[in-house]
Amino acid sequence: MKNIIESLSFRNFRNLEETVMNFSPDINIIYGDNGMGKTNIIETIFICSTGRSHRTHKISSLINYEKESANIVLYKNNGFYKDKINISLRENERKGVALNGVPLKRISDLFGNVKVVMFSPEDMSLINEGPGARRRFMDMELCQLSRIYCDNLEKYFKVLKQRNNLLKNSNDVKYIKDSLYIWNSQLVEYGKKIIMAREEFIKNISAFSEEIYKRITGGREKLGVYYRPESLAEEFGTKLEKSIDRDIYYKMTHNGPHKDDVVFKINDRDVRVFGSQGQKKSAVLALKLSETEVIKKETNEMPVLLLDDVMSELDRGRQKFILENIKGMQIIMTCTGIDDLIYGKSGENKAVFFVNYGKITVKK
Repeated sequence: MKNIIESLSFRNFRNLEETVMNFSPDINIIYGDNGMGKTNIIETIFICSTGRSHRTHKISSLINYEKESANIVLYKNNGFYKDKINISLRENERKGVALNGVPLKRISDLFGNVKVVMFSPEDMSLINEGPGARRRFMDMELCQLSRIYCDNLEKYFKVLKQRNNLLKNSNDVKYIKDSLYIWNSQLVEYGKKIIMAREEFIKNISAFSEEIYKRITGGREKLGVYYRPESLAEEFGTKLEKSIDRDIYYKMTHNGPHKDDVVFKINDRDVRVFGSQGQKKSAVLALKLSETEVIKKETNEMPVLLLDDVMSELDRGRQKFILENIKGMQIIMTCTGIDDLIYGKSGENKAVFFVNYGKITVKK
């Protein structure tokens, strides 16, 4: 099945003028100068897919500064059924999320309804930044694949917060030790499931990434993607018990999947330390294309691919490689100009939009 975003409309979202955008099922190009609002369009789609922005946690930042509220409506079709997703934003209030007119109690229930893979220049943070970026990568993809994983993740962090509150807010060591077993048992229950799901996910990602990277480099180099859990699933409970005194002293939980990491290696050398800029770009490219393959394998659905100003960051060879390896998916891409852009075969269905100071114009 192919996920297709049929239309997107928004009102008072950032600098965007109120507009309805009707998309092609194949290739959609959104172009204009930097700062005109192209990424804002991609952001609305990401919010409709995940319930959150990839750029900010502040709802006030998403609303036009002259307005008090904003709204996004997205229609999606996967060939069997259509969905309408409505997002309501109001400053100092919780996001309003409705699916086919029915309000969702939890924003996380939105995951998986519109499956997307987004590739932007900021994705270099997967290699260059700390482990938090890599944990978010795993969690965002796994939540699209599994509601159960998303539920376990929410429960894990709820218990983790309560455990840390106990450690921070009491100086009675005996009371803390007597109480910790309650939170430890729950933390282990959900944590083990998270660790096992991440392990399987990275195993799949690694297999696809290795093959894709091999094709990008002509077989000259080998990419490996490795899961580095802070604790193995079977060891988590024991390590949590052994660290109680340390946790009490530092007033925080030191063990668990909230400390996990992912390591990227090219020819067995850590890309973060030894990789060139070109190797890092190729590794991230392989990783992103692997995401699409994992989604197809696990759900039998083709995700929507969002390319936000990616082509300008890549040489012609990598541009061509992307577009030769994303057949069968709907593509929504932004760029500063289309004159030199490689954007698919002449037989493909295309829609082109020009963005200028938030105003969107359909180009023929």
